[in-house]
Amino acid sequence: MTAAAAPVAPSFRIAKLHYGGGGDWYANKTSLPNLIQFCNQTLKTNIAPDEATVELDSPELFTYPFVHMTGHGNVSFTDAEAKNLRRYLIGGGFLHIDDNYGLDKFIRPEMKKVFPELEFVELPYSHPIYHQKFAFPKGLPKVHEHDGKRPQGFGILYKGRLVCFYTFECDLGNGWEDLGTYPEDTPAVHEAALRMGANLVAYALTQD
Repeated sequence: MTAAAAPVAPSFRIAKLHYGGGGDWYANKTSLPNLIQFCNQTLKTNIAPDEATVELDSPELFTYPFVHMTGHGNVSFTDAEAKNLRRYLIGGGFLHIDDNYGLDKFIRPEMKKVFPELEFVELPYSHPIYHQKFAFPKGLPKVHEHDGKRPQGFGILYKGRLVCFYTFECDLGNGWEDLGTYPEDTPAVHEAALRMGANLVAYALTQD
């Protein structure tokens, strides 16, 4: 009898950002595990099945190629946290910010602390982030309706490289959650959200 192959250790982990200010950084409990499983199946990645949690001033931040941030409310970065996040992003890291409805007015001034010289710009639908393994020629999928606004994907580009992608009026992370978490979400919406999420991970890993 041949011995069973030893399980291959995960190549890396992805992390959820634990930020200050009192906002619900911990929202969407099942979203990242589901996205990780989907990426491992469809992209053939080898991501650890459970996400990490990382704070902005932690040296551990630099060990994660993809960091996800979500929430509905208040966000506050200290000067030291903003400086560390800038170092992480300039050094090759990638931050996905997902507005879970209500985050916008808080996150924009905090990201200004990180990149005072840059602005969020809406990415064209031709951007590579919409054309990784899965094609989204019309941009982000719409998961939840709030104010009748179209979903928008904003980026911060540092020297031409997309270092931060901000999904607004989309609720992408909600779409990653277990089916049934939101009864109105169909399997098709869930699949579209996961596919877009896989594109984000693929882009963060290749930056191409």
